[in-house]
Amino acid sequence: MGMVPSPACGGGLGRGPARPSNGSHPTIFCMSALSWHFPPSLVEAELLNLLPALSTDAARGLRHLREAMRYGTLGGGKLTRPQLLLEAAFAVGGANFDPRKALGAACALELIHSYSLIHDDLPAMDDAQTRRGQPCCHIVWGEATAILAGDALQTLAFEAVTHCETDAATVLKVVRLIAQAAGEAGMAGGQAIDLDWTRDGGSRAISPAQLTQLHALKTGALIRVAAHAGAVLGGGNGSQIEALRCYGENLGRAFQLWDDVLDVIGDPQITGKASSDAQNDKMSAPVVFGLENAQRLAREASETAVAALQEFGNEAQTLRNLARFVVERNK
Repeated sequence: MGMVPSPACGGGLGRGPARPSNGSHPTIFCMSALSWHFPPSLVEAELLNLLPALSTDAARGLRHLREAMRYGTLGGGKLTRPQLLLEAAFAVGGANFDPRKALGAACALELIHSYSLIHDDLPAMDDAQTRRGQPCCHIVWGEATAILAGDALQTLAFEAVTHCETDAATVLKVVRLIAQAAGEAGMAGGQAIDLDWTRDGGSRAISPAQLTQLHALKTGALIRVAAHAGAVLGGGNGSQIEALRCYGENLGRAFQLWDDVLDVIGDPQITGKASSDAQNDKMSAPVVFGLENAQRLAREASETAVAALQEFGNEAQTLRNLARFVVERNK
């Protein structure tokens, strides 16, 4: 089996994965155990403000669309991406950072993530029946409404970025970063690669480099941009922004590698997945690298992410804990 090391980053950070110093870092088994500087309820409340309100006097089709948008977004997600963006902003902005400068962008990432899951689950894509232990959006509301719900969530995301209470130039930069991460050069491009391989029934061999590219685009791009955009919104300097971009890149790699590992060793009742990647002819790290090597690579990427934060102090401790959490979680 081939192996690809965790990607090195610029700015003096490309020294390979750091070894845990003494194994004394805390073990974190759930997202709620992380000491977020801004509570997830802040994101949840803003999402409720952004999503269209339900109205009994609206036309039935419009009412169904609004309900589907809310169903696909408020279904118990971990809010990893928005919390990451806010923590990255705090890491550079410090205790005086006002989350209103970044909250709209944080919610934008959750809206884009939610739209992508709705579309991924469709019969033309992954053909899934459940998501997070509940029926998929298209199972509840039908395929056409689910497609429209995803479309509407994606456009709402860019409206949400404009709610950031900061200068226009920064908002425009963040809009560009998120658009690049969500489109052909990011998440959508990764999904296209995945679908193309899956349609061949897994009959073509995939190299470690190709799988690494897929992970970097399909999952890694939104995680990377969360840290990158957060650093921009927090007012970081060039070195800080690059360090957090590097952190996000390796965090995204660790996250996807561990997702693939959980597909093999995880409990479906906990992960919420009714079928495995192997059953769906999906490209998977344990298949390409072997299970033990996939676990090792995930942990190396996690520690490389931690090493990227070397110029930060205690203000980035939650980010360090998050990098370790992603390879300790069970879902």
